[in-house]
Amino acid sequence: MIITELHQKYLTCSSVSIDTRKIEPGALFFALKGEKFDANTFAAKALENGAAYVVMDNADYAVDQRCIVVENTLQALQELALYHRRTLRIPFIGIGGSNGKTTTKELVNRVLSKKYKTFATPGNYNNYIGVPLTILSLFRETELAIIELGANQKGDIKELVTICEPGIGLITNIGKSHLEGFGGLQGVRDGEGELYDFLVETKGQIFVNQEDPTLTEMLEERQANAEYVQPYRTDVELLESNPNVIYQQNGNRIETHLMGDYNFINMRAAMTLGSFFGVPEKEIHEAIAGYVAENNRSQIIEKGTNTIWLDAYNANPSSMGAALKNFEALKAGKKLVILGDMFELGDEGPLEHEMMGKLISECHFDYVLLAGPLMQNALKYLPRAYYFPDKFGLHVWLEEHPMTDTHYLIKGSRGMGLESTLGMIR
Repeated sequence: MIITELHQKYLTCSSVSIDTRKIEPGALFFALKGEKFDANTFAAKALENGAAYVVMDNADYAVDQRCIVVENTLQALQELALYHRRTLRIPFIGIGGSNGKTTTKELVNRVLSKKYKTFATPGNYNNYIGVPLTILSLFRETELAIIELGANQKGDIKELVTICEPGIGLITNIGKSHLEGFGGLQGVRDGEGELYDFLVETKGQIFVNQEDPTLTEMLEERQANAEYVQPYRTDVELLESNPNVIYQQNGNRIETHLMGDYNFINMRAAMTLGSFFGVPEKEIHEAIAGYVAENNRSQIIEKGTNTIWLDAYNANPSSMGAALKNFEALKAGKKLVILGDMFELGDEGPLEHEMMGKLISECHFDYVLLAGPLMQNALKYLPRAYYFPDKFGLHVWLEEHPMTDTHYLIKGSRGMGLESTLGMIR
């Protein structure tokens, strides 16, 4: 089917779905294929559950004229998203980087929504399926779109920016994330830099933390025109970051609900974009001060006399190292760290965990609890740490050793699911 015809049908639908269990009446359903399933086989079920149309690439499962057969369903989804994006005359902001993308996206959204009707990537819909779904979920009245760009390997960002075509973008930082897919730190730099490549080529606006030498070098390498580069604001001062970030601007003291000075950089990005789009100063600070993190990211949780720094949504050597350094600087009586394996590091995994052990040995924590096969490598430098092959032994230890007046740091990759330890802390 010609994409213009598919777009006309899309405009008559209530929503776009890829899950038969979550179909709204009148939805446009895309039958995608996965490693363990073929949604073409669910075409009849999708229609039965209320879908108006099903886009599919296997005619054998077509039920009636409501089934639209294309050559490749995923490609049709992406092409429809690009076509729809080009019908929208609104700014698209692309946010990439190794760490802090989601927090930055949420802060930018909170700030810009003070003046505009915004729409931001929901949850972690930041890949080759999530980005087109985000574009096709934009409300008709949306005035600004904020798109999170995730990457596991070189080429991912290039694919995503050709779908959403951002006119504005920023990279939060370059760190040791997804080393296995990127093939090393240089691969991360090249892959995340694909956002800069696109913006330089299209003369888009690049927002950059000019205090980050890696990012400024990347712009210099691409000979980015200074006319299109917006440096982060420097008229704000970090006063404190343990546990919560407190900053000041023009003598005004602003307390936030986020922890760590690395989040202050994310705040500065949001402030800069807010200023660029004319959001009043007072409302910028109100938005940032009012933001409370969710989904196991940079959360501060009080339980009894204990305070928990929960950052268990994801982890890599860069983000875990930053979290440990901030936690070490915290002024607190008793500190306990719970760390789980960092995934997707490939051959570098054992060494990176060993080096994390070395970093921890240079800090001053009362208790160090490590969980997961890879974390065993950290014991080379931590003979007195408590080690558990999996998180279930960790659960038992926490139940048997209740603490009071203690600060906890919980950090690990998503697959470790360390938020489960919250139930063991009283």
